[in-house]
Amino acid sequence: MRNFAATALAVVLAASSTLSPVSAFYLPGSAPHDYKKGDKVDVFVNSLSPMLNATLKSLISLDYYDERFHFCRPEGEPVKQPESLGSILFGDRILSSPFNIKMLENQTCVPLCKSSVPQLDAVFINARIRENYGLNFIIDGLPSSEQKRDTKTGETFLDAQGFSLGDATKDVHHPELNNHYDIYIQYHKRGTEHFRVVGVMVYPRSVDSIVKSETTPNCFVNAPYKLSDSQTNEFYYTYTVEFIESDIPWGLRWDSYLHVFDPKIHWFSLINSLVIVGFLTFMVAMILYRTMSKDIHRYNAVDLAEDVQEDYGWKLVHGEVFRAPDRPMLLSVMVGNGAQLICMVSVTLVFALFGFLSPSSRGSLATVLLVCWTLMSGIAGYVSARVFTTLGGETWKPNLILTATLFPIVTFTIIGMLNLFLVFAKASGAMPFGTILAILLLWFLLSLPLAVAGYFLGMKHGGFSHPVRVNSIPRQIPPIPWYLQPVPAAIIGGILPFGAAFVELYFVLSSLFGNRAYYAFGFLFLTFLVVTLTTATVSILFVYFILCAEEYRWQWRAFLVGGGSAFWMFVYGVWYWASRLSFGNFPSVVLYFGYLFLFSLLNFLLGGSIGYISTYFAIRRLYHSIRVD
Repeated sequence: MRNFAATALAVVLAASSTLSPVSAFYLPGSAPHDYKKGDKVDVFVNSLSPMLNATLKSLISLDYYDERFHFCRPEGEPVKQPESLGSILFGDRILSSPFNIKMLENQTCVPLCKSSVPQLDAVFINARIRENYGLNFIIDGLPSSEQKRDTKTGETFLDAQGFSLGDATKDVHHPELNNHYDIYIQYHKRGTEHFRVVGVMVYPRSVDSIVKSETTPNCFVNAPYKLSDSQTNEFYYTYTVEFIESDIPWGLRWDSYLHVFDPKIHWFSLINSLVIVGFLTFMVAMILYRTMSKDIHRYNAVDLAEDVQEDYGWKLVHGEVFRAPDRPMLLSVMVGNGAQLICMVSVTLVFALFGFLSPSSRGSLATVLLVCWTLMSGIAGYVSARVFTTLGGETWKPNLILTATLFPIVTFTIIGMLNLFLVFAKASGAMPFGTILAILLLWFLLSLPLAVAGYFLGMKHGGFSHPVRVNSIPRQIPPIPWYLQPVPAAIIGGILPFGAAFVELYFVLSSLFGNRAYYAFGFLFLTFLVVTLTTATVSILFVYFILCAEEYRWQWRAFLVGGGSAFWMFVYGVWYWASRLSFGNFPSVVLYFGYLFLFSLLNFLLGGSIGYISTYFAIRRLYHSIRVD
């Protein structure tokens, strides 16, 4: 216990140091760009995405140059910018723009173009304004933002959620279109001739800037502009640029963006979870240790030479506890894929915790997740082979095929069906054919061979030896209480792991579905450790109760109890949809519940593997401690 406490304290101190506001360990994704006065500052545009204000009203991202928006286009065709695989998967579509901005040259009321919007497209744009769609500009790798103040901490930060397409709060039936952009670019001076961009803020306004008998727009008119759905609309898109000197160095320019909302709630949730899991682990360890020690001492004290030996409780099923369960092949496949997910999440969180996933590299988190999942396929094959052999499986070829293909096919099928909805909705988040082909090649050329290699390595090592023999004839199983039945036990056992993570889950869902970046990886890493320990402890405790009730079919119960938090995760997702989301279109509802089901499935496999692996070694150690005639 002393070593455990010291280790836990070291982990907490290390995590708290990574969560400090000073970015002492910063790994940028690109080299700094030095500008001279008069150099062009490129402005790139990204896809439009719904913003999470009071509620989220859509999940469909739209291309900036969708013909229905009639935004100003550069001369010729917009130039597509290179993006990472993760950036494409998250819906980024970065293109060039007609903005003409030069370093340290302030500009006022510069016209981009005169746009003409017909009636039907005006209806489309007004509907997107009501759904709180936001625009996303990118300047020197920095996303457009608005400076805001956290009402709970009093800190000022740059909210990189984008800026609104328009405003429907004053008149929901006739919303205002934001057709003017006030752009503020913060720069840091290096020497006398070189300057670096360290901050980008964009504040949109609605201005009816067309003045009769004049050929130039007037951006200082107080009247807002509203699109009419009964006639063709003509108006100007304009912008103003102002450069502001800043003492923030280039290496710390992301600090203003990396804002953790409600840090006290994160800490309260984490400390509460640590107290719960610490108390639970201590109590379970003491109960099991005292009970098992007495049982083991009593069983071992019996003289085996005597004719009568009384067995009861978990000792009574020693000849059945390692009997092969129903559907051992499916169980081994699920445990193997779950072990792959455990390694994938662990490695990704370590990379994120130590700052390797820089926010300046867009989509780096999704890219690392995909790469780690591919490279960890060998873990899936290895674990599946050893579990299948331990369970007495002999038909290894079907097991190998299912391990390498079942879970990827299910995942790709779900994502492919959701991608069809994105295609039909003309969403920018729909994966292009080239991306789909790249993922399939990654799976076929790397994931499959690694899974096969890991499987053969697992077969070479063989299964684990059982400390007791299995009886040739299975014994009768007495009736057990309802709460130890598979489904109730899974639901009850999943409460504690979910309770340790539900606060952090709220912020993850808000980030994932609300187009808001998530940076609290220190909290997430510690939460993952707490959930892992809680899942293992609860699974062992329930299986001990099951064995004491003389029910020896524990394998699937250990997996179900370990994955029981997935049920509560899905229920929480339904509650989040009912309370925080207000989708006005059917594709968004399908996308939300499709992704929610996929995340719950991943959680089920991950938690189930933790429950099964920890329970197996606990039971193996338990029955190794007693003498059996």
